[in-house]
Amino acid sequence: MHGLLAFEALARLRSVTLAGEELSVTPSAISHRIRQLEADLGLSLFERGDFTLSPDGAAYLGRVREALSLLQQVPGRQTPQSRPRLRVALTPTFSRQVLLPRLALFRHAYPEIDLVLQVTIPMNNVLAEEADLELRFGPGPQPWFNDRDSIHLSGDVVTPVCSPDYLHEAGPFNGFDTPEQIARARLIRSPLEPWRTWFTACGIAQDEPVAGSQFNDIGLVLDAAVAGFGVALMRLQLGTAWLDGGRLVRLSPRQVISPHHYFLCWKKGALERWECATFVDWLERALT
Repeated sequence: MHGLLAFEALARLRSVTLAGEELSVTPSAISHRIRQLEADLGLSLFERGDFTLSPDGAAYLGRVREALSLLQQVPGRQTPQSRPRLRVALTPTFSRQVLLPRLALFRHAYPEIDLVLQVTIPMNNVLAEEADLELRFGPGPQPWFNDRDSIHLSGDVVTPVCSPDYLHEAGPFNGFDTPEQIARARLIRSPLEPWRTWFTACGIAQDEPVAGSQFNDIGLVLDAAVAGFGVALMRLQLGTAWLDGGRLVRLSPRQVISPHHYFLCWKKGALERWECATFVDWLERALT
């Protein structure tokens, strides 16, 4: 039991000093308990000096947290409401295109967790209701980092796309990397992916467009491009389904690193709940 508690604390805090303070033992005691647990299991739970979990350690951690949670429950008092309930706030397109295709793996691995997903507005600290974990999108750091702990989940690259019909109507564009080509196109705008990222990469001295259709959701931007609204700047990770289905086509082989990234945030102390810590560990691994 002492070894399991030390393992859970060290995996969460990544510091023998902090883990020792939490468990009221010395850092050397934490190190000893980890070595003893690894010897008993015949596994290496950590793979680097910064206490990054090994694949075996990551798989074992979820079960340890589940077991510790169960031991805290009083026999005979468990009710349906005592099941772990995890509320996760997500941006719309990320949840549909990235998370949901992977979510069955989490559900099968941790069927005891009741997962509640809700929509949040990208780049704004607006939630439909209180959440345990929040997906945020932006350049970071932002004001919503001030009272939150967070991890960086992923970045992406962008490239211009349009529908085959619009390409036939307004093209060809041959790389979409000159002022003349861009001037012939209707640009679909979004504060989530400003056109200046593409302009700068192509060496084009042009201001952000101020006219044309604008959307505050990446999925809507791409659907508008499918409908023939014009040319959109697409995040390749999120837009794979539109490209694979032939609804959109790329106008350039060039891809440019987006300045915006995805972060998973939570209030300080939230990872003391095993279901929160388990989901954070799982999602970080699922996206690598």
